[in-house]
Amino acid sequence: MYPRIEYKTTKEDFNKLLDASKPTPAMIIGGCCLSSPQENANEAWAALGKKMGFDYQTVKPIEGKSSNFFSAIPTETKLQKNKRIKKENEEKRIVEIKMLKAEIQMLEKRLEQLEQNSREAKD
Repeated sequence: MYPRIEYKTTKEDFNKLLDASKPTPAMIIGGCCLSSPQENANEAWAALGKKMGFDYQTVKPIEGKSSNFFSAIPTETKLQKNKRIKKENEEKRIVEIKMLKAEIQMLEKRLEQLEQNSREAKD
C-alpha cells in the first residue's frame, strides 16, 4: 500500500471542515432528522479527499503542525494500482532470485565438500 503523505488544506477548505462540524439548530417535524455534525464532517472530509486524492478514512493529524496539516494515504487509480502491483511483483521476483542463487551456491558448496570427502576416502 502507499505510504502516508502530508497534505495541507487551503484556508477555504479548512473553514468548510470546521463549518461542517458545527451543530445545526433544527426543529424536528414529522420525525425527520437532519444530518449530525459527525455525518456532516465525514461528508466534508470525503469531499476533500476526492478533491485532493486521498482516502478520507485514513486522515491523521500531524503532531507539532497547525490543524490544516494532516497525513493520509493517497487513493489509487486503476492504472496506479496496476503499476504498484507490477512493481511489487517485480520486487518479490528479484528477492526470490537472490534467495535461490544463494541457496544454489550453498548447495554447490556442500556438493563440492561431499565429492572432496568421497575422493579422499578412495585414496
